[in-house]
Amino acid sequence: MLTCNNIFFIFPNSAKTDNTIKYIIYIFEYRKGLKYHMSIVDRFGEKVGEIAENDPVKARKLLLAGYRLQEKRLALFPDRKLPMSGQYVAKIVMNNIIQALAKPENAAMVSIFVPGELLTAAGLTPYSVEALSCFMAGTKCEQTFLKQTEKEGFPETMCSYHRVFLGAALNGIVPKPKCMVYTNLACDGNMMTFPYLKERYEIPSFYIDVPYEKNYDSVMYVAKQLRELKNFLQDVTGREITEESVKKAVDKSKIASNNYYRQLHLRKGHDIASTLTNELYALFMCHLLAGTDESVRYTQLLRDDVRRAPAGDGFHVLWMHTMPFLQDAVKDVFNYSDTIHISASDFIADGFRSMESDDPYEALAEKMVYCIYNGSVNQRIEVAKELADTVGADGAVLFAHWGCKNTIGASSLIKRSLEREGLPTMVLDGDGCNPANASDGQISTRLQAFVEMLTEQERN
Repeated sequence: MLTCNNIFFIFPNSAKTDNTIKYIIYIFEYRKGLKYHMSIVDRFGEKVGEIAENDPVKARKLLLAGYRLQEKRLALFPDRKLPMSGQYVAKIVMNNIIQALAKPENAAMVSIFVPGELLTAAGLTPYSVEALSCFMAGTKCEQTFLKQTEKEGFPETMCSYHRVFLGAALNGIVPKPKCMVYTNLACDGNMMTFPYLKERYEIPSFYIDVPYEKNYDSVMYVAKQLRELKNFLQDVTGREITEESVKKAVDKSKIASNNYYRQLHLRKGHDIASTLTNELYALFMCHLLAGTDESVRYTQLLRDDVRRAPAGDGFHVLWMHTMPFLQDAVKDVFNYSDTIHISASDFIADGFRSMESDDPYEALAEKMVYCIYNGSVNQRIEVAKELADTVGADGAVLFAHWGCKNTIGASSLIKRSLEREGLPTMVLDGDGCNPANASDGQISTRLQAFVEMLTEQERN
């Protein structure tokens, strides 16, 4: 018998005892402290990477076992420092990744801006380059897969999300999915990763071409492709996708969008606890899990959590682009902070973009065509101004992710434009997926200076 905080565990005399003990030890060690827990994660990641080089199927099973243990931990010991929405989204996103890896015959490999609503209607589990790479990196096994892409000749300057994903796919740890759906939208890495894996896996694939021009003709052009995507998914799955199911999924997205923007308008007077990881999970909810009951539930909980949260004295920050959830220097500043809050993210807010058309395909096409990452950077700037005003932002942080040419190239223009409007803006260089491409010391110094600047501004 083991005792853990007044919980008694009695182990039966069976072959399963060793596994049970390992699980309880894992839980017990976790509760002893985050620092010790991280050492466990490090060792686990090293083991997965080591096995993956020779036996990818075994490594995948080990990885899945680790994710399932984490799912159990989230159920038994949720992070009580987070509100209900934060606890809920962690479980949902974890389950999505488990399903994608455990049941690849019912999974679709997608780029992040592919409409999740149609995949939901098709009964498929979507997983993206970014989502899976985040989980690989969070498990501390990303370096093995980065080395794999180097061997295959992929450039080091390529986005690390794509490099980790490609390495895991080439290694065999990512199983062959049912199909693949991708788009040219936002990320140039898509046009290297997906065509390459299409040939590698030899699976049915569908490409969505999104024009740069933001007008009615572009919306109609994309809507036509989305109707064809529906037919493609029917052929691939052998399941009928009714127009009713498509409309229902899009209607749920509209509800989730409304919930999300309602909570944004409450942010000026309310501060809720969050972490970089949970902010990243929200990004997956508005894309991969768009059109699901879970997305609606999450945004309902988030709206209620913000409404109930007290007003704090901390600074409100608009975050732009992805989250460097692995960087200790950034986590130390933002995770559970009373001093500085991420009150809005342009990446997430755009994912929850309002859709006006009554036609579900045209509504989805609107969201893709008018995405702030499509075309001129001016739209990102204008949306950033609107979000900053909505949440009463004291400053903005633009995360210049390694390998993202769109963001890095536009960073100076975005910074100048926002500062002309009176919004102090910091361009933070780093890597959202590969910690080796960022300096914790430099990041920490720059973030401290940014907070001090906001403090001085408030005094004046």
